[in-house]
Amino acid sequence: MGIPLPPYYLTLFLLFFISFNNVGHRNLVFADDALIEAQCHNAEVPETCIKCVKSDPRSQSANKVGIAAIIITCLSNKATTLINNMTTLASGARDKNLKVALRGCEKGFYYTKTNLISATCRLKGKEYDQTNLLVKQALEEEFVCKMKVKALRFNFPSSVTFDMGVYEELSTAVMRIVDRFV
Repeated sequence: MGIPLPPYYLTLFLLFFISFNNVGHRNLVFADDALIEAQCHNAEVPETCIKCVKSDPRSQSANKVGIAAIIITCLSNKATTLINNMTTLASGARDKNLKVALRGCEKGFYYTKTNLISATCRLKGKEYDQTNLLVKQALEEEFVCKMKVKALRFNFPSSVTFDMGVYEELSTAVMRIVDRFV
């Protein structure tokens, strides 16, 4: 059985404990707006890059490599959106060739997600050339998809076209950022 303590002792203890635990654990690298903007500055569309990075809570403590990892996460999330878009479009397609092409796009974006997971691992391992190669391969899947579907004279809905454009912008942004690590 313990000794009952008045509530203010408990409050003091908790304040002391919280303060003590945080003294030595502050983030030494803080991704303020200036760092995010500096990293995204060389992207073709810096606004897309900045929006992606700021949307992730990890950005508050990210360094340059962390910012690149966040952008790869945004790419992976966009690939998931595109997988879902292709699935929906393929299920509604009446033309057999279009359905096959859209299913191919869907598979390509699954492959893309695998490449992006590997790219994140390579980034963390400081293998920057391999990181960019994997991101480039992931971007090529998107280009192949567009080319095959365009050959069938099908126009993607504007929302899908927008998502593909963001995907391209983020791919370019992360490759340019990683290029500066070397």
